[in-house]
Amino acid sequence: MSDCLSEDGINQEEAEDDVLTPAKLISKLEEAWLNEKFSPELLENRSEMVECVMEQLTHMESNLQRVKAGDAMASVHRMEVDRIRFVLSSYLRSRLQKIEKFFPHVLEKEKSRADGQPSLLSPEEFAFAKEYYANTESYLKTVALKRMPANLQTVDMLKAVPEPCLDSFVFLRVKERQENIFVEPETDDQREYVVDLEEGSQHLMRYRTIAPLVSSGAVQLI
Repeated sequence: MSDCLSEDGINQEEAEDDVLTPAKLISKLEEAWLNEKFSPELLENRSEMVECVMEQLTHMESNLQRVKAGDAMASVHRMEVDRIRFVLSSYLRSRLQKIEKFFPHVLEKEKSRADGQPSLLSPEEFAFAKEYYANTESYLKTVALKRMPANLQTVDMLKAVPEPCLDSFVFLRVKERQENIFVEPETDDQREYVVDLEEGSQHLMRYRTIAPLVSSGAVQLI
């Protein structure tokens, strides 16, 4: 588990400030969970973090089995294990729901991903998305398309399935001060303007405007 509990895979010999402790790992899970829950689009996969959390849960449950019967703290630790497991399950469930909802766009974005760009899907999610696409297409052909005229027996999934609405508004908390953030006008009477986001401040903004800041970790969706 030592490989997991280090920031970006660094060695344990690196500075202590860079070591990803169990507390920091759970904090990162909660941050990823909230971002995924409130973001209208599917975010970059965090499969390494998920694996580390699962290892941490196994380690915590192993420790619980060694606790003496009647220990008052055992129930507290068990509640914490259940809480972490709930957050992890909710995080993964949110991702699967978005894959099901936007599957052709998710696969297209993954397909057009440039070399070196972080993957949107984990290997398991990618296999799920492809299978979901194939099953949906097969179902449509069996139930409806084969009964249509010949010129209507095909369907463009990218056009048939709505895209994520990046213009929806989200609440956010600023983790790192940001300057000169360009904000598009909301009405024809308004003009575009620039704002500075102070650390610790909270805002309600269009997701499209702050999407890069969510990816970089500069802001947290709430």
